[in-house]
Amino acid sequence: MSAHTASVTAFDWQQGWRYGLMGLPLAFVALPLYVLLPNHYAREFGMPLATLGAVLLGARLFDAFIDPLLGRWSDRLFGRSPFSVLRWGAVAALALGIGFALLFFPLVSASSDLMVWLVIALAWTYAAYSALSVLHQSWGARLGGDEVQRSRVVAWREGLGLLGVILASVSPLAFGLPASVALFFIALLVGWLAWSRAMLPPPARQTQLASGGALGVPDSGIAGIPPVSLTLPFARPAFRALLAVFMVNGIASAVPATLLLFFVQDRLQVAPSWEPLFLGSYFLSAALAIPLWLRLVPLLGLARTWGVGMLLSVAVFVFAASLGAGDSVAFLVVCALSGAALGTDLALPGALLAGTIADSGDRGTAEGAYFGWWNFATKLNLALAAGVALPLLAALGYVPGTRDPQALQTLSLAYCVLPCALKLLAAFLLYSLILRKTP
Repeated sequence: MSAHTASVTAFDWQQGWRYGLMGLPLAFVALPLYVLLPNHYAREFGMPLATLGAVLLGARLFDAFIDPLLGRWSDRLFGRSPFSVLRWGAVAALALGIGFALLFFPLVSASSDLMVWLVIALAWTYAAYSALSVLHQSWGARLGGDEVQRSRVVAWREGLGLLGVILASVSPLAFGLPASVALFFIALLVGWLAWSRAMLPPPARQTQLASGGALGVPDSGIAGIPPVSLTLPFARPAFRALLAVFMVNGIASAVPATLLLFFVQDRLQVAPSWEPLFLGSYFLSAALAIPLWLRLVPLLGLARTWGVGMLLSVAVFVFAASLGAGDSVAFLVVCALSGAALGTDLALPGALLAGTIADSGDRGTAEGAYFGWWNFATKLNLALAAGVALPLLAALGYVPGTRDPQALQTLSLAYCVLPCALKLLAAFLLYSLILRKTP
């Protein structure tokens, strides 16, 4: 039986890496975009934090608002054929590689020109990244299966994605930035070739939208499949509940991701050689922890396992709040344990979403719409983290390179305590909106 004709029950390790390998370059580019880029422009080009925060907020809001439209576009492509998805995936991958190179190698130097360049390059890169992500995520969700099967599909994508993050965290130091960009282009090509040999999702089924008229779905579409209403996911109470938990938890994760290098360089004051070790241990621990979390899924279920990961993250960041200058080894432990907790954030919410789509009767027709709004929430979290946290820190007296005790304490509160409060709120919402209503 070929890879293209196998049923979803045949999703073994071979199908796993073929589908999941595109997650590697997508995660490879995500680390520089969301973690390294703010620090890079602040330190290398002297861009003020307030200006940088405003630019990142605007670009990420643009990125967030186009995701639902890209989701609808994705559903229309799947309505044509999976091969249309693969062709446009190749276009998006090429555009992403070009945009990434232009971001880190700007062709202008004046501060005013640099800001315009950053805005345009970010918009281009974010759009390409979002298009490729929505197509790839929707493909995986359309494969279907039970809770264990869905978690396995997501785990392959996110697990290989973590390998991409680890490569992204060490390659600039080990090989230099130009070689890292070349490595990213190679990863995109190999990822797409593997994806093109992955298991095909089943055809879209018009019968699943038989009741779509009540939701405002138009009557005409591509290949007999009516286009899905942009707001259809919000008609599903289960999606609204899951999205609320996902957003609060996502903000809790986005704040320390934005502030990580500032915390390491100014609060811990460790040598730059520690930075790739911190990042590498964080993401390596997440990758190693994913199979362990998956073993808990049959025992606790997806939602409860996710909740355990949230509480582990809170405990780790409470400890991190006590760290100061020179606590490099202790912070390495923080990175490893918080990385293990990250494994639940990567592998389980997407599997919960795939289950919500299936339980709502929308599998095979509306994955793009769901993942469009899902990615909208992810980008909105990142936009708020950069657009609020950076200017707020600047207003409270923190500037990169400071050694003022009060400013550093403010940085610790933003990096450690604020995420703890948000994680606890996410855990409460998970219990009250999802777990308490689960039979």
